[in-house]
Amino acid sequence: MDAKSDSKLIRIGIFYDGNYFYHVSNYYYHGHPRKSRISVPGLHSLIRTMVAEREHVSENLCRIVDSHYFRGRLTASEANLRHLLFSERNFDDVLTREGVVAHFLPVSHGSEKGANISLALEAYEQMVHIGFDVVVLVACDGDYVPLVRKLNSLGARVMVIGWEYSYEDDNGGHRQTMTSGRLMAEATYGIWMQDIINKQLYPQDKIDALFVSGGNASYATADNVEQEDGYEEEDDDYDETRPPERRCGTVVQLKSGYGFITPDKGDRDFFFLWEDLENCSFDELQIGEKVEFEVGTNDRGECARKVVWLDPDGVPYHSDTETENKDEENEEGGL
Repeated sequence: MDAKSDSKLIRIGIFYDGNYFYHVSNYYYHGHPRKSRISVPGLHSLIRTMVAEREHVSENLCRIVDSHYFRGRLTASEANLRHLLFSERNFDDVLTREGVVAHFLPVSHGSEKGANISLALEAYEQMVHIGFDVVVLVACDGDYVPLVRKLNSLGARVMVIGWEYSYEDDNGGHRQTMTSGRLMAEATYGIWMQDIINKQLYPQDKIDALFVSGGNASYATADNVEQEDGYEEEDDDYDETRPPERRCGTVVQLKSGYGFITPDKGDRDFFFLWEDLENCSFDELQIGEKVEFEVGTNDRGECARKVVWLDPDGVPYHSDTETENKDEENEEGGL
């Protein structure tokens, strides 16, 4: 290859906010007609296609030279207690096959914090050492804006992969997920994935490849899901002015994305959705386990909200942490 052709090679670095990616994948598995999780290799293939279009080069010259995934992970003992070691290893295999370097932050009896800081530091360091032409952020949080600006100053174009969608859950509640408007505005290439998927903006085979074949759930690691700024779900039917009533109960049914809880005191079961789980994902929960929940309502009556999984001693496995800077994000267009 001559020097002129070599100069056209586009080096791509991809950095995943793992909590956000898993949150979106959960939506497509539980709440979208696709009923399938997002495929990492399928997303990487589409990223190369989109970069080639925007950089005006052949897709063959767009190469993913580095990729990193950041997320909290339970200790081995806690993961074993929740029967999650196999699913975690499954997802590790997916990342390994795609050449994605996993960065797992410790989580034990407390929500993981700091993944966004670790991501930003790694992206900056790798940009200095490798010199990407395009950095892809699979993220939604406005806290990444300084990172985007710093990457721009080093000569990289930044592509942000984001989603915005809203839907009515099976319990009649309104749910929505949004990406920071500030983050999208700072990006060189802001990609709205819901439009690509719903409006079929690419050939059918490219869209289909974005999802795990057959709706296979083995893609996802089922550790804790922390609600971060920019993708916290909002429920319009929940009345926050009413003093919340908390109850304890037992999970008696688990279906596809929803279940029922029999309270310790009471004569009726409470319906809950996968989105209502506070300190675990739906994949973790099993029939017969103890939970604590808040009694909420929608247009169909009472239901369970803010469900917390309890250990055998009646203590939450790890507490939910208040999201920081939420008001700031609301003011600046993130939510």
